[in-house]
Amino acid sequence: MRKVRVDLPENGYDILIGDGLETEIASFFESAGFSSKALILSDTNVGKLYAEKILEILRRTGKQPAVHLVPAGESSKALTEAERVYTKAIEQGLDRKSAIVALGGGVVGDLAGFIAATYMRGVPFVQIPTSLLAQVDSSVGGKVAVNHRLGKNMIGAFYQPKRVFIDLSCLSSLPKRELFTGLGEVVKYGVIYDETFFSYLEEHADAVLALHLEALEHLVVRSCEIKADVVSQDEREAGLRAILNFGHTMGHAIEKETRYVRYNHGEAVAVGMMGAAYLSRELGLIGDAEVTRLCELLQRFSLPTKAEGCTEDGMMASIFHDKKTVDGKVKWILMEGIGRVRAVSDVPEDAVRKCMRMIISD
Repeated sequence: MRKVRVDLPENGYDILIGDGLETEIASFFESAGFSSKALILSDTNVGKLYAEKILEILRRTGKQPAVHLVPAGESSKALTEAERVYTKAIEQGLDRKSAIVALGGGVVGDLAGFIAATYMRGVPFVQIPTSLLAQVDSSVGGKVAVNHRLGKNMIGAFYQPKRVFIDLSCLSSLPKRELFTGLGEVVKYGVIYDETFFSYLEEHADAVLALHLEALEHLVVRSCEIKADVVSQDEREAGLRAILNFGHTMGHAIEKETRYVRYNHGEAVAVGMMGAAYLSRELGLIGDAEVTRLCELLQRFSLPTKAEGCTEDGMMASIFHDKKTVDGKVKWILMEGIGRVRAVSDVPEDAVRKCMRMIISD
């Protein structure tokens, strides 16, 4: 088992990473000081695989857990679904020391965290992410939210979990596409923070795709270390944390343009990273070599580098509704090399449109 610390002044916590964490989960719930009632939030895909296992672990610690399943998919990250979860929590008698447990991927984690942040003005929150995307990204850092029809993650909070349990054995049940979508965020960490890590992914792509435990453990641990380091320095995105948005400006626009159905999050981010790379090259920040390395690694992981079903004007409109846009100015996270990025706010519109056209499939 490996441990990564998210070192925050008031709400720091540990991320435990290993192959089978039943003992660690039980020990934590025995000593955390939570009340007897707990709610496990999962979805209709993950729940049938793992909910009973987590129920039994919590029961052995003297808890009285209940399970609530939401429909699998991005559509569950909504206020309408949140209301159903609030109803379940009230009916089960959850109090201010009752834990909400997120068991699933990024949608479940975001929804569960949003519920925990707002139910009775805040109750304990524990993450048990089961997808690679959730393990390396959304379960760490305390961003929780639901979507609005006009934009992704528009309604949310910064709310840190009490602990994150990353069981690598869950990755064996992931469909291949879900593995690939998680690798989109993994590649991002190499681009924004660590060229050595990016090179590791290039050199060990076959081992990653074959689900070799040593390779999986390294990429999950290193991704969590990078995100924990960034979040520890900038919990509420006042500065440095914005680098985690590399690829997300265009990526979110792609998701919205395709109604959150055609592309998974990591796929949209992969295309968005290519757009940001083209924009970085257009502004003279990088050359062809960096663009080629990124493109080849994304393709090695079966991730798209162009988006279908999008229009230039539609993507532009979506970007200006994005929560990262302030006073009409978009803060672009652009490459200065592999492992180095910077924020740029004065990017000419014609350059943005040119690079958008390069990632929109005919």
